[in-house]
Amino acid sequence: MDYRKLNEWITEMANLCKPDRIHFCDGSQDEYNRLLEEQVRANKAIRLNPDKRPSSYAFFSDPSDVARVENRTFISSVLEENAGPTNNWIDPKILKPKMEKLFSGAMKGRTMYVIPFVMGPVGATIAQYGIQLTDSPYVVCNMRIMTRMGEHILDIIESGKDFVPCLHSVGYPLDGRPDVPWPSAPIEDKYIAHFPEERLIWSYGSGYGGNALLGKKCLALRVASKIGREEGFMAEHMLILKLTNPEGKSKFILGAFPSACGKTNLAMLLPTIPGWRVETVGDDIAWIFKKDDGKLYAINPEKGFFGVAKGTSYKTNYNAMKSIEKNTIFTNVAITEDNDVYWEGMDETPIKAMNWKKQPWTITDREPAAHPNSRFTVSIEQAPNLAKEYDDKEGVLISAILVGGRRASTIPLVTEAYDFNHGVFMGSMMGSEITAAQISNDIGKVRRDPFAMLPFIGYHIKDYFQHWFDMKQGTKEEDLPKIYYVNWFRKNDKGEFLWPGFGDNSRILKWIFERQEGTRKGIETPIGIMPRKEDLDLSGLKLTDEAFDELFKVDKNAWMDELDDLYRYYQSLGEVPQELYDELIKVKERLLK
Repeated sequence: MDYRKLNEWITEMANLCKPDRIHFCDGSQDEYNRLLEEQVRANKAIRLNPDKRPSSYAFFSDPSDVARVENRTFISSVLEENAGPTNNWIDPKILKPKMEKLFSGAMKGRTMYVIPFVMGPVGATIAQYGIQLTDSPYVVCNMRIMTRMGEHILDIIESGKDFVPCLHSVGYPLDGRPDVPWPSAPIEDKYIAHFPEERLIWSYGSGYGGNALLGKKCLALRVASKIGREEGFMAEHMLILKLTNPEGKSKFILGAFPSACGKTNLAMLLPTIPGWRVETVGDDIAWIFKKDDGKLYAINPEKGFFGVAKGTSYKTNYNAMKSIEKNTIFTNVAITEDNDVYWEGMDETPIKAMNWKKQPWTITDREPAAHPNSRFTVSIEQAPNLAKEYDDKEGVLISAILVGGRRASTIPLVTEAYDFNHGVFMGSMMGSEITAAQISNDIGKVRRDPFAMLPFIGYHIKDYFQHWFDMKQGTKEEDLPKIYYVNWFRKNDKGEFLWPGFGDNSRILKWIFERQEGTRKGIETPIGIMPRKEDLDLSGLKLTDEAFDELFKVDKNAWMDELDDLYRYYQSLGEVPQELYDELIKVKERLLK
């Protein structure tokens, strides 16, 4: 959109949505505090115990609005083939009029907040600027934490910087009816729509997370992935960590993992091996770009954590728990009798609490106290292990990329790709086994999630895979990051995890670091390079030879089945680059030797 049309666009959207008033957000602390206190007075939020959790608040959503709604998320490209087989598609000629009808008068009785923001450090060559219009003060406060937001961004946009227009409404106009604690629309009226050709985002009917914080999954992944395809960078669902050895040398590692695979835990890991240090640059999204030297670099477009609370504790993620001790927004957690937060997996379980539905809860209740998708929103600057490079507009040099999923068998603990093409193949086969917790008739089958991007690719998946191969053009193989497939979740025949995980994952990071330095060996196998027992630092671990062998076992029959299933997956996508089939054949041929 032409920047000169900014005021016209805001006026046009205000005329459509009919808010009572318009407020241009300045991003200040005073504005943030005022909006939160207004929500407390309106019975939409709880101020937590200032002695336990200073300057922190809890919100509680409607039970119908608790997570991203993928079946109501659309890539509305002009041509259906541009959205591809992995996206929900509606013709923009149909979707736009339908949504305009919903937006008509949607903000009656409310304030339209104008949020100027940028994804990425200000001044970064691939930073993306945006304006979000919303009628949710909850969204304003979360966007202030998650993005670089404020008057200075509006100044940059008004000076001529292109921006992505983002329109959002909770879909609950106050047209002669009282407000409710968490306004939202019925599921059939929820739409999270992306119009790639226009670089435009419209979201209606949900106030929760990635449905409403439009800088996050909508812009930083779905729309940015399409922009990156056109402009030569990649928007990826990846953590960025900084790994430093005892001698003070550092490397930056990216990691792509589906949900429930420990991405945030890895980004904020406390190593169990002396002298090694992990710092975080980001826990969720990485934008990858190439510099004139031909090497790949990354920036974190976000400025905060929107983390899953469930299972987070001082034992599992000390740094995350330290980050949220103050200045945090919690959503759908339980509240203890002393007005602090609680969720399942925390260090101590209260006898009584108020659950996320604001109902009395006791330790004997079968229902969980906190919603499984309960969240915390906190500034990245509160992370005790924050890397100083987190805000560097020049980005960080990528040494390695980890890919992985939750697999009880077949996939070894760590495997190094033979080259970049083989690594892209590894990323394409990623996935996790379907569990009983997921309502499905396919328990045990692998749900493929290439590079953990399946819900976030804003265009055809075949072009997404091709973009990975295109990124290496003009770069020497030795200058590209090495790619590793990791699997912390392999089990024995009793269903017990073979690897301790958490802080001990630093032992695998150490091997990867030293592989980059050329100081650590590995052995070639049909599926990639793996460490021998003597190649890993296992000091202090009670890992038997039998467990080690099982962690690195390559079962020929299981792998042939895996490759056959992967071939069928490629076929189901209609079309993928020939390079993926070539790598599949190479692995199969090595297995048959």
